[in-house]
Amino acid sequence: MTDVPSLRGAEVGRRIGVGLMYGLWKPRVLGSWRVPAGGPVILAVNHSHNIDGPMVMGVAPRPTHFLIKKEAFIGPLAPFLTGIGQVKVDRHSTDRTAIARALGVLEQGGVLGIFPEGTRGEGDFASIRAGLAYFAVRSGAPIVPVAVLGSSDRPGRLIKALPPLRSRVDVVFGDPFDAGDGSGRRTRKALDEATARIQKQLTAHLENARRLTGR
Repeated sequence: MTDVPSLRGAEVGRRIGVGLMYGLWKPRVLGSWRVPAGGPVILAVNHSHNIDGPMVMGVAPRPTHFLIKKEAFIGPLAPFLTGIGQVKVDRHSTDRTAIARALGVLEQGGVLGIFPEGTRGEGDFASIRAGLAYFAVRSGAPIVPVAVLGSSDRPGRLIKALPPLRSRVDVVFGDPFDAGDGSGRRTRKALDEATARIQKQLTAHLENARRLTGR
């Protein structure tokens, strides 16, 4: 039996995120009411900066369990990330433990956060891995697209690796949608079709978020 990440831990992580994100920057959150108030949900977040995950954890209306690359679990960060309900994943293999934990979050009606691009990049959803489609089709959970804008515009003066302190970061939540075709099929073809469907929805959301925020 695989341990399911702690919901209580994720709530602690959310509170820490609220304090840090609102203390250091000026998040402007749009559409958070679109996140279903209960039941399993997948947040699909674009990824252009290291603070994108913590930012979403801090501004999302529900505690979130993110799939985070195992390379981040180093030193004292490892027990901390595990303690706040985050899921360690090996991106270079089929990590069955991480898959079981992520599905466990959804089976218990929790919120799973995923960077569909698999790694930090332009944050434009141009390259989406099949993992998101697998979790969505397997669990039946709706996907809520999330665009984080402004985190990578320019480096901070004091700490180059972070956005300028007190600068505005926009987080835009989109309408939930189903990735599958309703058949429940999990064949390679069905997952490929779901991935294409997801990419179309996420790209459209990002364009809309940029129009909405002027970024």
